[in-house]
Amino acid sequence: MTATTTPARPTAFSAARTLATAARVLRQLRHDPRTIALLLLVPCVMITLLRYVFDGSPDTFDAIGASLLGIFPLITMFLVTSIATLRERTSGTLERLLALPLGKADLIAGYALAFGALAVVQSALATALSVWLLGLDVTGSRWLLLLVAVLDALLGTALGLFVSAFAASEFQAVQFMPAVIFPQLLLCGLFTPRATMHPALEAVSNVLPMSYAVDAMNEVLTRPGVTGTFVRDLAIVAGSAVLVLVLGAATLRRRTT
Repeated sequence: MTATTTPARPTAFSAARTLATAARVLRQLRHDPRTIALLLLVPCVMITLLRYVFDGSPDTFDAIGASLLGIFPLITMFLVTSIATLRERTSGTLERLLALPLGKADLIAGYALAFGALAVVQSALATALSVWLLGLDVTGSRWLLLLVAVLDALLGTALGLFVSAFAASEFQAVQFMPAVIFPQLLLCGLFTPRATMHPALEAVSNVLPMSYAVDAMNEVLTRPGVTGTFVRDLAIVAGSAVLVLVLGAATLRRRTT
């Protein structure tokens, strides 16, 4: 009688396993031009459309363009990451990977690294388009604007990885957008200052990461240097992304037979 052996579980985070996972995800995305187009082109198209919607009042574009420069990448990264990860769950790819000596931290970090690389490219394209072609007037550094946009996109990636665990189909993954993204969009201060909202809504907005993403963008828009408020907002957005990634790792289950 032959005993069945179970693959040993890795005991520590491995950079090599993480990079291998990221490379595999990027190879798969390379063969999906529609997803690449959604990631890289849609935010640019939306920002361009917004610029010419306010063609007669460029000050309005300056007022909200920076905020949307962070929001659009967050939304697109959320959609693409949640659907792409769900496909791997439903196809059994994740289960097969977890049957290997691959840690959950390695897997989540690999996915985050792959989509994060795309988030950097996406944010760089959108920022360059907004500032140098569409004439977005920013008082602070353009590099700080790019930094906030990248962190916002990474937050969208983390949220997408997390919610994919609770969806059974791509349609359900899309349904999470009204529950996760829309409330943040309404309460982030884009449409009205958060301080003027009903106190209960203001209290809710104070715990939503998109609020601090918009606040950080507004700091760059109106302040010439790095302020304490900007550093705080940036830390909250980055910390929220890390926290959601940790929660995403906790939703993974290793199944062995």
